[in-house]
Amino acid sequence: MSPEKLTYMANQIAGFFKHKPHEEAVSGVASHINDFWEPRMRRQLFEIIGKGGEGLHPLVVEAEPAIRRPAS
Repeated sequence: MSPEKLTYMANQIAGFFKHKPHEEAVSGVASHINDFWEPRMRRQLFEIIGKGGEGLHPLVVEAEPAIRRPAS
């Protein structure tokens, strides 16, 4: 998947949760990604964040520590 598409999808999730209380929003983003994204999508998300997270909503970046890192 292109980084742009993955970023778009992550930002859609953040957009859904952005009106919740902050901690609930961060947790919701992480939970959704953990529950519905396959390992290769999560791996690619970590690559994007590792390169600075350009284009990602701040909630996605904040959720990173709670997102399960797939096995290499």
